Amino acid sequence: MVDAPTSPGQGIPAQDGPELHVALIGYGKGGEVFHAPLIDAVPGLRLSAVVTGSPARQAAARERYPGVVVYPSVDDLWADAGRYEIAVVSTPNETHAPLARAAMEAGLAVVVDKPFALTAEEARDLTDLATELDQVLTVYQNRRWDADFLTLWGIIEEGSLGRVHRFESRFERWRPEPKGTWRESGSVEHGAGLLYDLGPHLIDQAVNLFGPVASVYAEVDALRDGVRADDDVFLALEHTRGTRSHLWMSALSARNGPRFRVLGDRGGYTSYGMDGQEARLVAGESPTAPDWGVLSESEWGTLGVDGESRPVPGARGAYQEFYVGVRDAVGEGEPLPVDPHEVIHGLEVIEAARHSARTRSVVEPGKG
Repeated sequence: MVDAPTSPGQGIPAQDGPELHVALIGYGKGGEVFHAPLIDAVPGLRLSAVVTGSPARQAAARERYPGVVVYPSVDDLWADAGRYEIAVVSTPNETHAPLARAAMEAGLAVVVDKPFALTAEEARDLTDLATELDQVLTVYQNRRWDADFLTLWGIIEEGSLGRVHRFESRFERWRPEPKGTWRESGSVEHGAGLLYDLGPHLIDQAVNLFGPVASVYAEVDALRDGVRADDDVFLALEHTRGTRSHLWMSALSARNGPRFRVLGDRGGYTSYGMDGQEARLVAGESPTAPDWGVLSESEWGTLGVDGESRPVPGARGAYQEFYVGVRDAVGEGEPLPVDPHEVIHGLEVIEAARHSARTRSVVEPGKG
């Protein structure tokens, strides 16, 4: 296991340094729901600018964040880059790498939404540039701060499961009618599909818990009419230390399995349902709410063996902790909340999965 994510504690840590001005590039669901409210909630960060060419999204940003500067294009932001310290890239997947590069070259620290890039090679080029420019570059892997994941982390750390030999993880949904977004109607070569959408989360969690992946087997399908990119994916990963991870992601799951099922030589852990932070962000709630990230008892998972299991109180989820880490990395030189080098291996796993699905073979990440 790598170092645990920062504990969310009981609130958002304050800071005494200067306020850092953030420019958010993109104001679709990612920017509006997953980034802007978290940035706005963290003391020491100010959401100062939004880049979007959509008049409706421009109006929405101004209404929710009065005083925000709205730029219709990134070129307008680059011309004004001296006013900001941090750029957040929340745009279609194929634009992540070029926009991150341009932002660093404009002198800005950069947060890139997942996937970090479409290939591991692109991601390595970005990390090399960040080193060359001595610039902060990090990746938004918010699911490291899911309540259920933090709960599972603690259970594994305390040794309650013993040696874990199997990890099962699912992001499953029932969406039989496609919405026609670029994630569904676009091509995989441009970053569409679930493997690039949900895969970075599931793979990142597995790698954080059990270390690097030695081999990948994948089944990748596009099942719904009118969908070009994958909407149903299964990954079988073997980690170098022997644990096997089975990961499912689907938009056509009429009966969802457990979110986590984890088996060790001393016991097992099972939990159901999705972390509630996304739903609350979609509903327009703020992470400053006193009960943010708290799981009700009905949402707790169970630990033990059949016939002898007990509920485990849930850890507190805290997506905003990612941006606390960004603030401290940029303003104080603290470690990155997500090191890009950790994420590159996840992209190697995705590339191996695509190769495996094409060839119906087991593939070693980073080879070929």
